Amino acid sequence: MMNPGAVSTVKGMQKLLKHRQLSHIATKFAPLSYSIRQEKLSLSCSKKHNFRSCLHTESTRFQHGAGWRPAQAFLVGTGIVAATAAWLWYNRQQAMCKRKAEVEPGAPIDKLPTYTSEDVSKHNSAATGIWVTYKNGVYDVSEFVSEHPGGDKILLAAGRSVEPYFELYGIHKTREVMEMVEALRIGNVFDMKPVKIKDAYVNDPERSVALIVNSEKPYNAEPPLQLLTDSFITPNPIFYVRNHLPVPVVDKKMLDGYQLDAHIDKSGKGSSHIKPLHIRDIKKLPKYSITATMQCAGNRRKEMSKVKEVKGLSWNCGSISTATWTGARLIDVLKAMGFKEEDLAAKYVQFEGLDIDPSGTPYGASVASEMALDPNKSVIIAYEMNGVPIPEDHGFPLRVVLPGVVSARSVKWLKRIVLSDEESVSHWQRRDYKCFNPSIDFSSCDFDLSEAIIETPVQSAISQPAEGAVISEEDEYVTVKGYAFSGGGRGIFRVDVSLDGGKTWCNPELDNNGQSPYKSWAWTLWETTVPIPHGHNGKLDIICKAIDSSHNVQPENVEGIWNLRGLLNNSWHRISVNVE
Repeated sequence: MMNPGAVSTVKGMQKLLKHRQLSHIATKFAPLSYSIRQEKLSLSCSKKHNFRSCLHTESTRFQHGAGWRPAQAFLVGTGIVAATAAWLWYNRQQAMCKRKAEVEPGAPIDKLPTYTSEDVSKHNSAATGIWVTYKNGVYDVSEFVSEHPGGDKILLAAGRSVEPYFELYGIHKTREVMEMVEALRIGNVFDMKPVKIKDAYVNDPERSVALIVNSEKPYNAEPPLQLLTDSFITPNPIFYVRNHLPVPVVDKKMLDGYQLDAHIDKSGKGSSHIKPLHIRDIKKLPKYSITATMQCAGNRRKEMSKVKEVKGLSWNCGSISTATWTGARLIDVLKAMGFKEEDLAAKYVQFEGLDIDPSGTPYGASVASEMALDPNKSVIIAYEMNGVPIPEDHGFPLRVVLPGVVSARSVKWLKRIVLSDEESVSHWQRRDYKCFNPSIDFSSCDFDLSEAIIETPVQSAISQPAEGAVISEEDEYVTVKGYAFSGGGRGIFRVDVSLDGGKTWCNPELDNNGQSPYKSWAWTLWETTVPIPHGHNGKLDIICKAIDSSHNVQPENVEGIWNLRGLLNNSWHRISVNVE
């Protein structure tokens, strides 16, 4: 049995060793002090074993007089030695991490081994270990690749420099990511050939300076909240932008021959009767317009990060916008391509864009055929946005518009449609845009067991006043305005607003969006002017929450819906303003 002091030491050590590698060492040392016990606690390398509960059990047995035996006296000494050894190892690792963090990422580090480019090139698979280089640094990313949802992309750089991919996926080249990369540093390299990096984003379009930029490469930006709800239809220049890759260039020559391709990916079926459809022929089909709101699945991620760090763009409340989209109905396009009724029995409709990653794989998504082909779902292949050709950032020349669905599925720069019994194999369908419970992290998540996000839940946010704004008590009243939206065609029945942190509530006036609450694709703007409450103590805690036509209501707190990717944050929106 282990001395309670030693138990406490090991428990403290385990708490400190939060990094996966450090935790592994802790579980290597801790079993030494238990392996002789007849109960065979066997902590050794069992990831599912509750380490803390075993330590608690040992401590409790001692405190209740289980007594000392010679072998247990030996175990006490062993436990102390094990804990001390792990503690020393931990301190050494901390010093190494601190040293690595202090140097510029990729800069040479003294006393680390030096490898040749040939050495690095041999480590390009799971069998040999996966090494990559960045400038003069060599990194072993084997374990990281196996746990990261984008591991298949990282493999593109196996045995080579990762610099070209950092340039393409500039969103990942942040201080936090580079510190994490440096923690995987194993050595130096000096004979790598200089990497010629072409700026994949050089042809991206110009954007409005009014947008708040979340990442430059790829470009992702949202409008200021003060502008977002100024009008029901969001002007094209300030419509939020969500890009995963460089914007494809479609020049006049390419546009003259632009065709939408399609085929059937179904066992025993051929595609010989399916023909591509030129964009001019799509425009000859019956014209159909819908006013629909697009919302990124990561909208309001910034608030979720305040509870616990998540991975993804730090969106505020502005990755949502509304436009009138014009095009041809998807079902009309498919029939014009030659699809037969039996072809439409496929389970999924897949969409692929012109934007491609370094492996040549296009951005893709899919939704169930019941949704995509249902005429009541108003799915269109759009070529106009707010009365003009779709701007480059938003999918020129063609974009599928799936109303009421997270915008990741409304594929831009649409080039290909596939009817299949399988979901899209795209990374963004299979390995991203999925939610997990708050206890799941990247080391324990299984994307294959989670369903892809499709419809967006009920949502609302305050656009005025701004967080931290100062209002005058002499005004006596404060105006609060914002937006509310729900996916799946569900309209907004009610919005509740509180100025005192949820003690009392009022209902703002809703701006009718002109659509049925049971087939509503656009947001509802709302506004109210209310007296400044007495006893405010110089501060107002303003909250809003919405209720949709199915009486779904936003959850009160972030904690219960927190997920590792920071998706679908629809908790009550809260801001604080000062009263002077």
